[in-house]
Amino acid sequence: MYPQITTDCGPAEWRNESTQKPPKQAVGLHDAGAVAILDQARQDTAVIWRGDFHNAKQVLAALKKRLRAKRPSEKTDLTPAERFHRHRMRQAQQSRTVNMLAVKIGAGFRLELPRAPDVRAALADVYGEENDTPFLLPLNRLLGFVGAHEWHKKGVDIPALGGRIHVPFGVFSPLRGEYLDLLMRAELPPSFQTAFDIGTGSGVLAALLAKRGLRQITATDNNPRALSCAGDNIRRLGLQRQIGIEAADLFPEGCADLIVCNPPWLPAKPTSAVETALYDPDHAMLRGFLHGARSHLNSGGEVWLIMSDLAEHLGLRAADFLPRCFQTAGLSLIETLHIRPQHGKAVSTDDPLAFARNRETTFLYRLKAG
Repeated sequence: MYPQITTDCGPAEWRNESTQKPPKQAVGLHDAGAVAILDQARQDTAVIWRGDFHNAKQVLAALKKRLRAKRPSEKTDLTPAERFHRHRMRQAQQSRTVNMLAVKIGAGFRLELPRAPDVRAALADVYGEENDTPFLLPLNRLLGFVGAHEWHKKGVDIPALGGRIHVPFGVFSPLRGEYLDLLMRAELPPSFQTAFDIGTGSGVLAALLAKRGLRQITATDNNPRALSCAGDNIRRLGLQRQIGIEAADLFPEGCADLIVCNPPWLPAKPTSAVETALYDPDHAMLRGFLHGARSHLNSGGEVWLIMSDLAEHLGLRAADFLPRCFQTAGLSLIETLHIRPQHGKAVSTDDPLAFARNRETTFLYRLKAG
């Protein structure tokens, strides 16, 4: 499942949880600076840190600072789409370089470095049951796992639920709350009793629909981590009598009064499992959802599609794309609700994509057959 790379101590398993190509080889060092890491990276060689853990974190920070300082000036003659793809390529290149600083994870998910924290629970959260096979893991990825584990334990407070949603690594977290507000604001016909939540992820939309009074909700996903996460959240919130979780690419069997979906917003290739919640090449999931929704609607039912228009501001989607998709799918618009995002990137002027992010709006489209 995981690739083997050559090290100065023999072959070793390399893990990264992304589509990045592994390094050609790795060498062990007790102490190295950012310059040495960069020199090795240019030779497609990773460094296995064998010294003090806190020193490794300092070197990682210095490495990131150097890479940020090398950021070229933006060309003013690029189209929005070209600027987006250039940004994504730069992100990928910098990420692979940063990931050339790795640590060895021993049997039982132990990190045996001076002053190293206990990372066993964080790694078990990602990989499941403990494994006796040692492996190499980029330090930056390990720190991300540790942070994700802390968020998983803490959860994200959702005021409309009166509770928290707990999300592990690999599942999209509802930290951006504006689309949840739209779901709570949309007019829900009192006759509606059943709903489908397509691509449920953490299960948050299904839970909110249950709080709004829908009696029978089926939440689907094709990501095993998401299915497990949604199931845990639904049980924790005590909503398992109203909500069932099913593995499906899109729709479950049957029909419902309401079908809700918050698909990936950007038509680009994901580089990791968690990015599939954000990036969807050629809007494949969106197209499949819209083209199949009508056949799963009860008479008089509605489709609620939640989408950002960021792709339009980035030049990745034409302004008339969604209306054309609605028409092709045999769906007509009842109402459009919208809200401006308030997360950090939406208001930052330093973000490379600020030219598009500061114009972004999130929409909820209420649709019906016909």
